[in-house]
Amino acid sequence: MPQEPLQIEDLGESPAGQRVLRLDGPIIISNFFEFQSTLRADTSRVLILDLTHVPYVDSAGIGALVGAYVSREKNKRGLILAGTPQRVRNTMQVTHVEQFFRFYDTLEAAQAAA
Repeated sequence: MPQEPLQIEDLGESPAGQRVLRLDGPIIISNFFEFQSTLRADTSRVLILDLTHVPYVDSAGIGALVGAYVSREKNKRGLILAGTPQRVRNTMQVTHVEQFFRFYDTLEAAQAAA
C-alpha cells in the first residue's frame, strides 16, 4: 500500500513573529523525519500548525508533535494547533498528550489568540 505524502506549506512569518505551517496529509513514520526537520528549523516566536487537512497521525507523528512542544517550551517559544480533526484529537487523548497543546478550531482563531 503506497504511503500518503505529507505536504508542508509555509505561509510565512508575520511581523508579530507568528509562522504558520499548513499541513496536508497524515503525519506518519514515512514522513516523520522531514516533518521533524521542518519543526526543528523553525525559530519563530510562535509556530501555528494548521492541521485541518491531516486525516490521522501515528505514534511517530505524536512523537514529533510532543518533541516540538518540548523544544519550543524549553526555548520560550509557543506552539499552537489549529483546525485539529477529531480523529487526531482522539489519538492525542488516548496517548495522554492532549494537555500539552493549545487548540483552536480555525487558523484565524489561532492567529488572533497568538
